[in-house]
Amino acid sequence: MSDSSTGAAAGIAALLPREAIKLGLPSTTREDAVEQAGAVLVSIGAVESHYAEAMQEREQMVSSFVGEGVAIPHGTNEAKKYVRRASLAFLQFPDGIDWEGQDVKVAIAIAAAADEHLAVMSALATILMDADQAEALRSTDDPDRVLALLSNTARS
Repeated sequence: MSDSSTGAAAGIAALLPREAIKLGLPSTTREDAVEQAGAVLVSIGAVESHYAEAMQEREQMVSSFVGEGVAIPHGTNEAKKYVRRASLAFLQFPDGIDWEGQDVKVAIAIAAAADEHLAVMSALATILMDADQAEALRSTDDPDRVLALLSNTARS
């Protein structure tokens, strides 16, 4: 892989504090999952609460489902002003959530004021193309494994 892919994957781990990784959550609704993801971003000081509200607005406009049991909820372009710092939150729902007809087991929330999310989404796409690594993200019970997967994938 290129250096930029390696940097993007390493960047994912840098944007994801360990306290923003929530594993083994009970199944819920798509709306509640997005609300929980926004609440994690607020709790780590990455965004103001208005950004979390805009995540719901964005989800109503277009689903954030990206495949392989993963959704990437994020705020609207107008809500970027509520981002204090670029960050991620990782929420895992092992039993799955009905996400407009898709089964989602991982929601990776993105808070980005500029174009940081583009590199993150590119690196995540690389991760999700590897079935074993995607399954590990969906099923691990170890936050350090999440960090390792997200930071090492582009190099493998």
